Amino acid sequence: MFKSLFNWKVLLNLLVAIGVFVGLVWLTFRWLEYHTNHGQEIPVPNVVNKTVHEAIKILDDTGLEYEVDSSKYDPKFRPFQVLQVFPSPGSRVKDGRTVRLKVNPKTWAAIALPDVINKYSGLAFQRLEQVGLKVGDTIYEPSIQKDAVLRILFNGAEVKPKTKLPRFSIVDIVIGSGPMRNIGIPSVVGLTVKEAKALIIRSKFEVGVVEYEDGGKDESDIVYYQDPAAGDVRDQGMQIDLWASKKTPAELRNKIDQLNSMYRMKVDTALPPVRYEEVAVEPAHIEEPAPAPKKETSKPEPAKSETQKSTTVKPATSDDKTKATGSNSKGTAQQPAEKPKAKKVIIQ
Repeated sequence: MFKSLFNWKVLLNLLVAIGVFVGLVWLTFRWLEYHTNHGQEIPVPNVVNKTVHEAIKILDDTGLEYEVDSSKYDPKFRPFQVLQVFPSPGSRVKDGRTVRLKVNPKTWAAIALPDVINKYSGLAFQRLEQVGLKVGDTIYEPSIQKDAVLRILFNGAEVKPKTKLPRFSIVDIVIGSGPMRNIGIPSVVGLTVKEAKALIIRSKFEVGVVEYEDGGKDESDIVYYQDPAAGDVRDQGMQIDLWASKKTPAELRNKIDQLNSMYRMKVDTALPPVRYEEVAVEPAHIEEPAPAPKKETSKPEPAKSETQKSTTVKPATSDDKTKATGSNSKGTAQQPAEKPKAKKVIIQ
């Protein structure tokens, strides 16, 4: 068995196999060196603070690829100035390597106008400021949508949502101030449905129900009746119903009379107006019942003593009064009688 292993044929085949293997490995490495430029490195040039056009020209001359990033604007630096390079300047890279340049753009990046139409004005202001837009003038316009955003103006022209605007741009906002009152309704009888709708919208009203006589929806039909009638006054945003036909209003007189009986109120002006007079009504007098007489109850008089009985004073008569006045006129004043003094009794 060992003799068969050391046979010259076996050894020859083994040497051939080893040679083939070594040759494949060598060819593989050579192929990799050729395609990867092994050992051929180029230093990254320093293009910081240069303009993007100068930096691109230098990178092209050195055989390096480039990629420009200008997503963020910084007002502290010049427009199109190279702010940063990756890999950093001085690093050695292979030929064809992509170098990333961070460049300051010319101005702020454009932003999309948010959709704030028909939204409350307070929320619209907040949304616009969040995306980087500033609100200039606030214009109020009559509308049934009170305090809602109707339109957005940029440089005097209306702009639609999602329109690209420069960041920090100033926009004007048109806000509804509420409906107008007592607007005269226009006359649309005799116009086509299309013309009538346009006139109604221009007059700040809404198109209501449109009834076609033939059941179709041809806007070239002639309007022969409207409700409310022309000349009436209504508030902004009220609906105006239309009746249309391919016939003229003169040919539909019976139909118009029928509609008048339904939608028009006739007032008989021959009757005198009703007058209302105020009548003063006196309040009813309510007699109060007379109070019941109180019964007087005689109180028993206390018994008088003998001394009190003896000193009872009689009422003065008219003769006594004359005598008293006469004596006073003569200048002699009568002294009042002295009361008897009580005697002291000593009890032993």
